[in-house]
Amino acid sequence: MIPDDNRFESDPDEVLGAVPGLPQGWTVGTPDPADRFDVARLTHLLRAHERHGRGWAGASVDDVLVEVSEHGLLMRENVVVRDDEGDIHAWGSVHDRSVGRMLFVHVVERELPDDVADTCSDLLFEWAEAQARSVGAARGLETQQIDTGAFEGDERQARWLTGAGFEKVRTWWQMNRPVTPDEEGLVETPDHWEDGGVVVRLVRRTGTGMPDESDLREVHDVLEGAFVDHFNSSEETFEEFIHRLREDPGHRWDHWWLAELVDGDRPQPVGALIGTVSESANGPDGSYVSYLGVLEAARGRGVAKGLLRTIIADAAARGRDRVGLEVDADSPTGAAGLYTSMDWKTKYVTESWHRDVPVTS
Repeated sequence: MIPDDNRFESDPDEVLGAVPGLPQGWTVGTPDPADRFDVARLTHLLRAHERHGRGWAGASVDDVLVEVSEHGLLMRENVVVRDDEGDIHAWGSVHDRSVGRMLFVHVVERELPDDVADTCSDLLFEWAEAQARSVGAARGLETQQIDTGAFEGDERQARWLTGAGFEKVRTWWQMNRPVTPDEEGLVETPDHWEDGGVVVRLVRRTGTGMPDESDLREVHDVLEGAFVDHFNSSEETFEEFIHRLREDPGHRWDHWWLAELVDGDRPQPVGALIGTVSESANGPDGSYVSYLGVLEAARGRGVAKGLLRTIIADAAARGRDRVGLEVDADSPTGAAGLYTSMDWKTKYVTESWHRDVPVTS
């Protein structure tokens, strides 16, 4: 269930108290999502962080609003560092992602002097540690994980993470595949097709145009079952799952597919793919595979490949020129081999860094 009250501590002063080491007149506070200057500055910081880490920026105002808007704050909290004129130079965001897993965004302006940047970084980590204890206590846990990331090769971020007690635990390949117009014919129709006892179809819609809840629950159940033994999997309620995915600026209900085995007495959901739109300001949009899962009992039936062919065909039908996805470089499932065999190539690499925080000292 989505909590009625945010599980984090919303007042940075309660978390941090006095912060030594900042330049005179600098303050710690929270961003104002209604202030267009705050939102613009956070967007600038995030885009600069991306540009340094991978060579180009992709974040938009909508991505920032996911973190700081009133809707986003149901499961998140934010802190910023401002100079004496009120301009933001560092930003931290925490997300109560699921049981035992708290996501952490850590962004510090690149142009700051080293000593000021280090101070900003330290206070973001201190704030995140306190928030981990808060959310962990609210969930009744003994230990709360902080899960954050870095671009491969970002030496400053890696130095800060190591110094704050984080450990690099995983590497992720961010892959892309071009789409050509003729690939619309990869499947009979992306809405519904059948082959070899497997049906792939969009989730059904009700008379109001909203998706059928039973189908959405099937998607959730399939993904929970498919990922139960995967790296860093943690339980997420149906309500948390739907709330989180609807926050994505690229979310579309007509990008949710179910795969069913139909060679038995009744259809058996065994696979699911959730796609999103990757918007582009300078050309065609793309599609992105946010989730792809197949239950173990159905592996070897071509379900994953069928779902991938479906989103490729759907992208081609929509005039899109690419499909992106993320794959665990250390996955034992062989997923990377499937993707490369279908012409996905690694565009850049990211890392997961974790720290486990005792909830009570």
